[in-house]
Amino acid sequence: METLDLKKLIKFYPDKIGREMLSDKPEMRIALMCLEPGQELKPHKAPMRLLMYCVEGKGTFIIGDEEIEADEKTCILCEPMVQHGFKATQGRLVVMAVVTPVD
Repeated sequence: METLDLKKLIKFYPDKIGREMLSDKPEMRIALMCLEPGQELKPHKAPMRLLMYCVEGKGTFIIGDEEIEADEKTCILCEPMVQHGFKATQGRLVVMAVVTPVD
């Protein structure tokens, strides 16, 4: 068992997205991404299932052709090969992404 204190892992950078890989196993990858206002993870596709969990802040999440305004404690699910990304629109944004392979 492993316990992670997210408060200690949150790191912001003025010129890039802060990324911390929390777990990198074949059955599940977990990343913590920290964005300053205006920073974004540009929309892209991946051949895996994805859960995006808004840990802190508020942002715009892009799933396919949809834009979703989400704030703290919101989960957004994305199926494989669907375009996805997010942007810090109102202050700092912290997102935990959980990625699992497709069976």
